[in-house]
This record gives sequence, structure tokens and C-alpha cells, in this order.
Amino acid sequence: MISKCSKLLSVNNSFGDILRVTIFGASHAESVGVVLEGVPEGMRLSVDDFAQDLERRRPKAVGDTPRHEEDVPKIEGLDAEGVTTGGRLTISFANKNTRSSDYDHLRRQPRPSHADLTQRLKYGSEYNLAGGGIASGRMTVALVAAGVVAKRLLQGLQFDTRLCRVGGSTNPEEFDSIIAQARAAGDSVGGVVECCVSGVPATLGEPFFDSVESIISHLLFSIPGVKGVEFGDGFESAMRYGSERNDVIIDSKGTTRTNNEGGINGGISNGNDIVVRVAIKPTPSIALKQQSYDFDSCSVEDLVIGGRHDACIARRAAVVVEAMVALALAELTLKNR
Repeated sequence: MISKCSKLLSVNNSFGDILRVTIFGASHAESVGVVLEGVPEGMRLSVDDFAQDLERRRPKAVGDTPRHEEDVPKIEGLDAEGVTTGGRLTISFANKNTRSSDYDHLRRQPRPSHADLTQRLKYGSEYNLAGGGIASGRMTVALVAAGVVAKRLLQGLQFDTRLCRVGGSTNPEEFDSIIAQARAAGDSVGGVVECCVSGVPATLGEPFFDSVESIISHLLFSIPGVKGVEFGDGFESAMRYGSERNDVIIDSKGTTRTNNEGGINGGISNGNDIVVRVAIKPTPSIALKQQSYDFDSCSVEDLVIGGRHDACIARRAAVVVEAMVALALAELTLKNR
């Protein structure tokens, strides 16, 4: 029989063949972080390099979680001059502002649409669910750090990432009020993030299992709360005729008049902008009273969730989406070399 400890130690939280990424920690553990292997030598890195993207993720708007962490990265694996050596690079963040007691009751009564139940079933009833464990949005700070390094490897590429939908609205001027209304009602709301990458060279990716879409989607679905991914015109393409959506090629470089394919044909980048949109569900942890199965009473009971949560996780997830797209493109670029 496999013990709970050995089951936890065998969890595969790594990705990549050349640029190998391993995430570690949990929401209320001592720290969270990421280990990067395969980063070429000669890259100068400092805490300041991470500041801009970490600030984009930081909670600061109405409806964002009131949990605030310093999020100063601790970087290990650089030489005395602060330069990568080609060896293992570790970036970690301390967890100091935790309130684990808010989550004690979730050991017996898992949150609806959260990972509490699946983690309990997989790792046992004693698994630490405080803050959501490793399924928490807190883990995305490590993903953002990995993305910063990945973007440094992708010189010449430009990322334009934005929140393009909140609930039923595509008007950015309405987003704050929609999120504020959800928060005031004790509820939450979902959203859609779009990431456009320009300057991507043609020929990245392979047909089928290592297609550009496959690698990017793999990483995007690793972000907590992501429920859908589409490239180019995505699901809308199923409602159109080929004659009206085919991308006309207008020069020998493969530039197209439209970009319904989102910069990818047959799993291979075609030199046009890569465009991907990500659907992010409403935060499962809401203040409204819900119901869920109680393992102590063996019946469905009322559930009131404590803790500190975002009313719309999609807003702070935009930089996380960008980070994962960058990480995928960095892996594909290194493979192409």
C-alpha cells in the first residue's frame, strides 16, 4: 500500500523537454516557487526584472483578494555577478500572510466546483487544503516568475495581453462595476483573456502531439480556473464557410490578409501573430451560502466559505496567461534550435 506521503511526493508538477519547469509549494506552505532547468548561461537576472509582471498580478483593484504578500523573488542558481550558469535556477516566494484556520472545515465539506474534493480523493483526507493547497491561485506567482525568464529568452517577440470580457460584457469601461457588483452580492464572475504575440517566426512546432496549439494549451490549462482555450477565430470558425474565413496569403513570407488561424497552420507557426483566448471560470469560493456534501454527517449540508478570494480571478490572470504562452514559445524555440 502506498502511503499518503509517497503519493504526494510522486506528484508530477513538471513540464518541458529542453526548458524544464517544476513548480513547488502550496498556498499556505512556507513558500511557493519554480525550478527552471535548461536556461542558457549568460543571462543576467535580478529581482528588478520580475517587478513589472509581479505588479500586474498583485491584488489592488476592487473585488481583488485582500490577501497581500510581499512577493519579493528569491533567486538561486546565479553566479556571483547575477548571471545564469546553465545550471538549475530556483525562484521562490515566501508565504507570510496566511490564515489557515479559515479552511479547517473544508477537510470535511469540500467547496463546490473547487479542487478540494479531487485532492481529498487522490491524496487522502489529511491532505492540507488550507488556501486550496497546490490548486490555489496563489501558485500562479511562480508561473509568472517562470514567464519572466521565458520572455527574456524570446528577444524580438512582443506580447499584448488584455482582459477582453467580464461576465457578459466586452466593454472594458464596465468591467470594474461588474466585478464590484458581484463582490457586493457575495458572488463572483468569470472572464476571458486574450494574448497576442507578434514577431513569432514561422516553423515553430510540429504536427500532432507537439503542435504549437498543443504545447500552449497544455500550459494554459495548468492555470487554476481555466476552462477553455481557442486560437484565432476559435469556436466561431465552426459557424462560418471556408470561403469567408480562409486566410489569403499575400506575400512569399506567408503574411495573410486575415488571421483567423491565429498564426498557426498544421500545428506549425506561420509567421503571423499568434492569437489565443482563454476562458476563466468564476471563482468557486464565494460568500453566498452554498450546499455541499459533508463527510462527517454523510449528507448534503449548508456551506459558508471563509477566507480571502477574488471576485474575478480573470483580471489578475492576464499576466499568468502571458507567462504560460511565453513559456510554451520558449520551449518550442529552444527545440527549433
